Amino acid sequence: MISQNIDLNQLIAQWHPEPSELSISADDVQHFYGLGEARKQVLFDNDLQIRAGEIVIMTGPSGSGKTTLLTLIGTLRSLQQGSLKIFGRELLHVDQPTVGALRKEIGFIFQSHNLFESLTSYQNVKMAAELVGMDSSRSRTEIERMLTRLGLGHRIHYKPKSLSGGQKQRVAIARGIVHGPKLILADEPTAALDADSGREVVTMFQELAREHRCTILIVTHDNRILDVADRIISMVDGRIRSNVLVQRTAIMCKILQEIPLFQNLPPRVLSQVADKMDLKRFAPGTDIIRQGEIGDEFFVIGKGSVDILIDEKPTTVLQAGEFFGEVSLLKKQPRNATVRARDEVACFVLTDEEFQEIVKASTTFEEELRRVLFERQ
Repeated sequence: MISQNIDLNQLIAQWHPEPSELSISADDVQHFYGLGEARKQVLFDNDLQIRAGEIVIMTGPSGSGKTTLLTLIGTLRSLQQGSLKIFGRELLHVDQPTVGALRKEIGFIFQSHNLFESLTSYQNVKMAAELVGMDSSRSRTEIERMLTRLGLGHRIHYKPKSLSGGQKQRVAIARGIVHGPKLILADEPTAALDADSGREVVTMFQELAREHRCTILIVTHDNRILDVADRIISMVDGRIRSNVLVQRTAIMCKILQEIPLFQNLPPRVLSQVADKMDLKRFAPGTDIIRQGEIGDEFFVIGKGSVDILIDEKPTTVLQAGEFFGEVSLLKKQPRNATVRARDEVACFVLTDEEFQEIVKASTTFEEELRRVLFERQ
């Protein structure tokens, strides 16, 4: 049985958030540069859902499409193909008034700080506050507080030519977050900062996410800040190759470690299993798999219980923490039984391909599977 102190309802909610909980929702997003024979595709089939209040770190090699996706989300580029919703508003063929309204709710932190050389630190941040209609008395207090916290109290009235690269970057960070946006898009915000300054910046991000439900999407190569991420996304060659919700993976690892089948897996393999698992829910009476069908999924019960039926005759009951579907995948034969939900059931699921990858990667996993098969006969 799975420990009662693991909140499966919270885990299920993370897997299937309500549309109202999403700050970003992307479906089949493609993007191209150039025209005619010079046209080149740079984003391919990207799907993404990010809930309000998440801190998301996006990694990947240079040229992988991270900044392109970031600028599409920020309405700095026009969406060409697919669906992309920010706070529930669709960006495909969006009108300019909607773009203008959205940008007031977004904070931008660029890799190149793009400060106005003729303005002081205070004035650069104040201009951003004015553009979104921030009250002048409130903005004055907030700008001074924020610049001081970022270690620029003695540089508030200095122009960029008198600032170091790291100081300029901290001014740019203050400019991006001074108005309390609902979404912050940051491209390498800590790359030019020392360890202490970088940590202060991500601490501010954590406070905004926790206290104001601000969603923060950071493109970075800075491994020093990975610990603050709720979600880590990896992009390669224009595609989201992995999308790991850190807390979900940690909870899944705890669940799997309580199941004998997974207890002896090395941590690396265990985390790979947790990352690959999907979650599916079934109403009472639903046939999750049917006898005689070709099997293509492996199931671990996270919540509820199921009946195992052979020729429609009940033979046993499986509870949370137990698993089924492995026989068909291992032996490459049709399902030998029907599995029917007795009540509301939530299962963690591996596809056949993912299941076979894990079997090949871990002799311990395969040995344990075969032991269970022997005991069930």
